[in-house]
Amino acid sequence: MSRPPAPPAELRLGLLKYNGGGDWYSNPTALPNLAAFCNDQLGTRFALDYGTVEVGSAELYNYPWVHMTGHGNVVFSSLEAENLRNYLIGGGFLHIDDNYGMDPYVRLALEQVFPELKLVEVPFDHPVYHQTFEFKGGLPKIHEHDGEAPVGYGLFYENRMVVFYSFQCDLGDGWEDEAVHNDPPEVRQAALRMGANLIEYAFEQ
Repeated sequence: MSRPPAPPAELRLGLLKYNGGGDWYSNPTALPNLAAFCNDQLGTRFALDYGTVEVGSAELYNYPWVHMTGHGNVVFSSLEAENLRNYLIGGGFLHIDDNYGMDPYVRLALEQVFPELKLVEVPFDHPVYHQTFEFKGGLPKIHEHDGEAPVGYGLFYENRMVVFYSFQCDLGDGWEDEAVHNDPPEVRQAALRMGANLIEYAFEQ
């Protein structure tokens, strides 16, 4: 008697682990909350426990959507940069969220991955801001940082956005448990909705 086929494994969101001393492990409650929100609002079936994956690992290809955050230094080896490049060219998606302080380092790291590309500001009419949730003015402002307006940057490879970089925004802090930052409900809701848009956009590509 043959066994019934095993149910398909749930997809997991990935958290990128990188070298250089930056705190890649920031915001531990962020991705589980984002996964739960997407399951509720978009009908996805993400596992609530995210996977931690190193930049140079073959396991990277198991995650269609990977999140990267931190406050400090980011260092990619040449092999790591090549692995991340191949992952992104092959259909993967990376969301980088500056948790305050990683901006100069992540820009240098991205130049290693795509030396021929430049980060460009994503215009407000781009589809990433107009998925299930509407953000006519671009990224929501979640945390103060330097008090400047939030900016969404993208890296586009052959007209496909492979990296979205949220700066002066801190979406990940807004995804965390309410007690962590005491953000008002409407701020947390805006952060989760924008996160859901990023996932929805990536999966449509």
